[in-house]
Amino acid sequence: MVSSDQRRRQLAREKFERQQQRKAQVRRRRQRNTVIAAAAAVVIAAGGAAYLSIGLSDGDTKSDAQTPGDKASGSADPTPSEVKSPEPALSVDKKATYSMRLTTDRGTVKIAMDASKTPRTVNSFKALADKGYFNATKCHRLTTEGIFVLQCGDPKGDGTGGPGYNIPDENLAALGKPEADGKVPYPAGTVAMANTNQPNTGGSQFFLVYKDSRLPPSYTQFGTMDAAGLKVVQDVAKAGVSGGGSDGAPTTSVTVQRADVTKE
Repeated sequence: MVSSDQRRRQLAREKFERQQQRKAQVRRRRQRNTVIAAAAAVVIAAGGAAYLSIGLSDGDTKSDAQTPGDKASGSADPTPSEVKSPEPALSVDKKATYSMRLTTDRGTVKIAMDASKTPRTVNSFKALADKGYFNATKCHRLTTEGIFVLQCGDPKGDGTGGPGYNIPDENLAALGKPEADGKVPYPAGTVAMANTNQPNTGGSQFFLVYKDSRLPPSYTQFGTMDAAGLKVVQDVAKAGVSGGGSDGAPTTSVTVQRADVTKE
């Protein structure tokens, strides 16, 4: 027979053990959050690509000596490349439309671009495509939760590469006023610039939106995929992220065999 005194001590001991377990859980959560925050801070301080919930990054960063205001927004890369090259001289027809054709090992993605709205972005893609910059590059990142994009355009294939220069954000006002969540629609089929979580830091990386997503109005929307191209990306997305999870290399690898930009 357990006495009432023993029962009280037992209940007190069980209560104490529960309190200790809760405190341990709180400590573990705090430690985990501290590690995550520290890792993100290190990556952001490095100026590179932290793949957080809405991080859409390009590896190139801009030096303080470069044109003020040439920046953009996304996430950061762990090993950013230095800005070594000038932005290509503007040579596209700013009143014309252009088409970028991505020939991949999963199918062809055709992207319509309007140089009257995003002339420097279109000009950069044409200059890079003309010299074969995108040929034999991998689409290195797929996201399947919160935002739905396939990210490409990095010659290194790991999210840290870029062309050695930055281009400015363009036509962001056309994205509209953010709603209460600070975001605007990026409809399925949209093609937009990645960047380094700072204004006007676009380089060569871009993302293909395969399902309606909401993002801050910080990413230049410079193109729209055709229906066949959208299906190619959607088919890749169906296979998910390599190793599980919702953000990482796609299970179905995608290589851009060549990119061609032509005036319509």
